[in-house]
Amino acid sequence: MTRIAIIGGGNIGEALASGLVADRTGAAADISPQDVTVVDHHESRLNHLHDTYGVATTDDATEAVTEADIVVIAVKPYAVSTVLEEISATLDSNDSETVVVSVAAGVTLASMENALAAGVPVVRVMPNTPMLVGKGMSAVAGGRFARREQVEAVRDLLGAVGTAVIVAEKDMDAVTAVSGSGPAYIFLVSEALVEAGVHLGLTRDVATRLANATVEGAAAMLVEGGSSAAELRGNVTSPGGTTAAAVRALEENGLRAAFYRATEACARRSAELGRPAVEED
Repeated sequence: MTRIAIIGGGNIGEALASGLVADRTGAAADISPQDVTVVDHHESRLNHLHDTYGVATTDDATEAVTEADIVVIAVKPYAVSTVLEEISATLDSNDSETVVVSVAAGVTLASMENALAAGVPVVRVMPNTPMLVGKGMSAVAGGRFARREQVEAVRDLLGAVGTAVIVAEKDMDAVTAVSGSGPAYIFLVSEALVEAGVHLGLTRDVATRLANATVEGAAAMLVEGGSSAAELRGNVTSPGGTTAAAVRALEENGLRAAFYRATEACARRSAELGRPAVEED
């Protein structure tokens, strides 16, 4: 039995809780709703999470982490240090070693380790919102005291809400720029396709269905087809054809450069978020 405490009952915390209790085949197969405790300060959220998923709930973080095997910190980046200070003494007094996992963007392993007693294993995770539908992509990095098997255990648990890979912490800001914030880029592409379709005379409903299904189908080909994005694009771009004309227009209007600038801006912001003086609403 693995006992898990999730501090923060927002979208990411809820997605993880729901995935863990629903996964009956992977690393979370032996986790029951009673093994998962979610902490939140809003009674309405706690009632929703308990009624929907059957998990235990509380507004007391120290109670939740007592004798927990894994503690997931799913709060805003600026609040992570406060949460760690609140639970540090309890973690230190647990009979067995507790692994602390943060899913907050920009918060470094060193900053978390400094807020906890020496030797506490810490793992940093960068998830993304498709975990809400079981299609998340998470990157996992272990701290100084996290053993390889502990990092792998966290990676495997995240399989309950999608896919996860182990990376070096130095790559986390780049991960945030590509996959953490990446869904928003795809949503923007779909939104732009809808508006373009309406401009060309389609109804908004038809344009929306066409754009969304196209994004879904293209994503499935990327994930399941075994070919690279460049190969797939080449396969559907006939010389002198309609797709070639469209791709040329996108390139001439700086599509690649826009993504370079966007990801660079995202990575810089990810690094800034870990600084103690930065607070987010």
